[in-house]
Amino acid sequence: MLIERKRYLDKLINKKKNGRVKIITGIRRCGKSYLLFELFHQHLLQTGVNEEDIIEIGLDDMANIKYCNPFELDRHVRELTADTSHFYYVIMDEIQMVSSVQNPYVEGTDAKIGFVNVVLGLMKLKNVDLYISGSNSRMLSSDILTEFKDRGTEIRVNPLTYSEFYSAYTGEKQKAWAEYYTYGGMPYILSLEGHEEKSRYLKDLFSQTYLSDVVNRYKIHNETTVLEDLLNIVSSSTGSLTNTSRLSDTFKTVKKLKIKPETLDHYLDYFIDAFILSKAQRYDVKGKKYIETPVKYYFTDIGLRNARLNFRQIEENHIMENIIYNELLVREFDVDIGVVQYNQKNSEGRSVRTQLEIDFVANKGSLRYYIQSALHIDNEEKRLQETNSLLRVKDSFKKIVVVKDAIVPWHDENGILYVGIEQFLLEETAMNL
Repeated sequence: MLIERKRYLDKLINKKKNGRVKIITGIRRCGKSYLLFELFHQHLLQTGVNEEDIIEIGLDDMANIKYCNPFELDRHVRELTADTSHFYYVIMDEIQMVSSVQNPYVEGTDAKIGFVNVVLGLMKLKNVDLYISGSNSRMLSSDILTEFKDRGTEIRVNPLTYSEFYSAYTGEKQKAWAEYYTYGGMPYILSLEGHEEKSRYLKDLFSQTYLSDVVNRYKIHNETTVLEDLLNIVSSSTGSLTNTSRLSDTFKTVKKLKIKPETLDHYLDYFIDAFILSKAQRYDVKGKKYIETPVKYYFTDIGLRNARLNFRQIEENHIMENIIYNELLVREFDVDIGVVQYNQKNSEGRSVRTQLEIDFVANKGSLRYYIQSALHIDNEEKRLQETNSLLRVKDSFKKIVVVKDAIVPWHDENGILYVGIEQFLLEETAMNL
């Protein structure tokens, strides 16, 4: 099954021969290897690169187990690229499989050689363009940025967007949206049939892959149950404001466990670093400042969120909000939760400070969009309720309400655009109708 990942392929193409190592990151099983070994490989061949000038090493393959030693990997690549009359594209997948070993020339436990040393050394070869990917605890996002500093270009790969999913979906197209908001966009889902297969796959990803990566990375084996419970709580409150003080109280009253808010903050950051969650901060639109707490957490893949809850809470309103958030990130917007504060008089005539929320404030360069996610706007009262916060923002940036139903896009008397969720996701230009 061919799944087009044009957005990421174009990034790889644009960054060829830029003098940096291309670091392909993202949640495990989102399609990084497929992007490199299939799509990018085919691009290279189609642009005249000879097969023998494309060097691909899958370090999770038993045939390449020898090269999990950094000295052997370095020696192997240098031998393959020794002919300086050729230019080589070197792709190393699952680079975290390379072990850290003692430097034989230096004493001391701190004198370790690992994949970072290999990559930085190979970057100095003028006839080599380097690409690496990794997905477990040794390749978490903050580690990459720290170790490679300004010598690497990170390309973040996400699960399938709805547009990518829709293009590859072989069932009846009118059922694609229901499939997507239930099972998400992990590419392998498209090859599975039936709820049982899809549910088991997503649950196994959590228990056997994602959680074990976090546990191993941060050596918190005695806290696995807490991590499981924390994920379940965040899953259940997707799209809701969250702070760790309240979460700490929940653990105390429900689980009879005393866990400090700071500890829960660390655990949530671990999930963010492993690409399982994303955090959205609140932004005071009029005051032009961030509000530190509470915040919102969204899942990188909505199918994983649903699987955490055993598919019991399939509320389309919260799911739509999560999917829109992910879509905006893929489109490379900086996304915040908008807060609009104003004074109004209560029944006693006193002035009361009131807050309204805008689901998303999406910024990219000079562009800004205010976006509300609304399941239905089936009467005037509901419409006014959804647009109240938007109407209190007096600037000229685009204001959009995304609804579940397939509607003909229209603008109200205040210039607010109303558009259906599928059109919003399938057509990037829909934001500018």
